Amino acid sequence: MHEVHLSDNADKFIQKLDKHISERIIEKLKHLKDNPIPSDSKFICRENNDKIFRYRIGEFRALYKVKESEKIVLIVKIDKRPRIYG
Repeated sequence: MHEVHLSDNADKFIQKLDKHISERIIEKLKHLKDNPIPSDSKFICRENNDKIFRYRIGEFRALYKVKESEKIVLIVKIDKRPRIYG
């Protein structure tokens, strides 16, 4: 079982969304506790020995790192698809 943490950037983005959208995103991110690399996630790259994955949540994308040694899933960024990779 992993812990899911939000970066300040991801947390601020969620706070700005409508309540029903932010709740849906948070519920989907909770699934990463039990399975940090679900079949619908995609490996993007490596950064400082951490693998970075993309997780699709409707029209939104979440970029996250899995820190296996600490059992942490760190949500780095959340945004709509065209802006997430910029």
